[in-house]
Order: sequence, then structure tokens, then C-alpha cells
Amino acid sequence: MTRTLSRRHILITGASTTAVAAAATLALVVPQSGPGSTAAAAASSATAAPATGLSAETAQQDAAARDAAGAAANRSEHRADLAAGAAQRSAAAKAAAAHRAHLAAVANEKARSEARAAQRAAAAKATAAHRAHLAAVANQKAAARKAAARKAAAAHRAHLAAKANARAAAARAAARRTARAAQPPVLSGSPQQIAQQMIGSSAQFACFSHIVSHESSWNPYAVNAGSGAYGLVQALPGSKMASAGSDWRTNPATQIKWGLDYMNSRYGSPCGAWNFWQSHHWY
Repeated sequence: MTRTLSRRHILITGASTTAVAAAATLALVVPQSGPGSTAAAAASSATAAPATGLSAETAQQDAAARDAAGAAANRSEHRADLAAGAAQRSAAAKAAAAHRAHLAAVANEKARSEARAAQRAAAAKATAAHRAHLAAVANQKAAARKAAARKAAAAHRAHLAAKANARAAAARAAARRTARAAQPPVLSGSPQQIAQQMIGSSAQFACFSHIVSHESSWNPYAVNAGSGAYGLVQALPGSKMASAGSDWRTNPATQIKWGLDYMNSRYGSPCGAWNFWQSHHWY
């Protein structure tokens, strides 16, 4: 607006200057009062009248030209103002777009940062879960090892208890045998009958009978001419049977008792001894 007013002021000043110059020119043409001035004035008037008319027309043309120039300047200024406003609006739009882009960049960076933080949190959570899993597996293995150790210890204790029980049972059986030996039952009859009474089991008696039949034919005084084995069960030497009784030379019951103890301790039973005898022909 300031620029428009300045241009208009210049145009008006120019018009005023032109009018003053035209008036000064007219004053120089008109002569001073005196003799003959009337005729001169008339001549001058005749001469100046066309000049004055021409100057006024020129001034009007100049004024029109100046008005046209002012209007053109006004239009140019208006266009410049419009262009400046458009440039300002464009700059404002560009700044707004840049601001929006900045905000979007900040939001994107924040989203990426949050995503990275979420990834780190997820990784930390997964790592913690993996460590917890490994700890649980280790605890399970440790518990299994402890349970196995406890089971093995219990089995060992049970084994020791079983061995102790077996030893105790064997000791009781030995004690019973000792008691029976100390108080032998009253046996009577043939050596076969005495053996059957002492053995009890018909199957074990049959095995015992097979061995004695082959060894001595049930003769309590039988002597092996080659080895010196003696008695029903052919003990070698025969004096071994003294552990069952001092009458081992003559008492079939003493010989049978010693023979049963030998078969049970060495082969588990008379039938065990008979099985061995069949393979080796001795026992």
C-alpha cells in the first residue's frame, strides 16, 4: 500500500509541474502595457490562442497517459501483492508440510524406538524363560538323581537286611540242626528206613537212595579198596563223619546225617548232589 501511494504522489506532482510551466510560457508571450500593446496583444493573442489550445490538449494527453501509467502501476503492484501473498501462502504451506513431516519423522522414530524396546523386552523375556526352563530341567535331573540315589540306598539296605535275615535264618537252621544232633531222634529199621525218616521228602529220599545205592549198596561198613572211602555215603576219609557222631563206624543214622549235611552244604540238596553224580560219577 505504501508503494502505491508513493507512485500516485509522483504522478500528481508531475501534473502540477506541467501546469506551472504552461502558465509561465503564456506570461512571456503577452507584452507589457504601453503604446501599441493592444495591437501586439491582439497579435499575440491570435498567435497564442492556437498554442494554448495545443498545450491543453497535450496536458490532457499527458494526464491520461499518466493515469494509464498509474493504473498499470497499480495493477502491477496488485499483481505483485498477489504474488507476494501466494509466495507467503506457499511458504506457509511448505513450512506446515515440513512441520508435519518433522512430526511424522518424530512419530516414526518414536514408534521405531518403542518397537526396539518391545523387541528387547521380548528377547529378555524369552531369555528369562529359557533360563527358567534350563533351571527346571536341572532341578528335575537333580531330583531324579536324588530319587535314584535314595532308591539305590534303600535297595542296598534291603539287600543288607536280606543277607542279615538269611544269615540269621541259616544260624537258626544250624542251631536247630545242632539241637537235633544233641538230641538225636530215636530211629529204627533198616538204613533205608532210617534215611527216609530223616529226610522226609520222598523225592529227596529217592535222590539220596540213588547215590547210596551206587556208592555202597546201602552197606554201612563198605570200604573202597582203592581210596579207603567208608560207609553208606563213602566219606573220604571216613573219619570226617566223626563230626556227626563218634559212632560213625557202626551207626547208619550217623553216616546218613553226615551225608545229608554234606549234600545240602555242597549241592543244596540230595537231588542236587544226584544231578552232579550223574555227570561225574562222584560227588
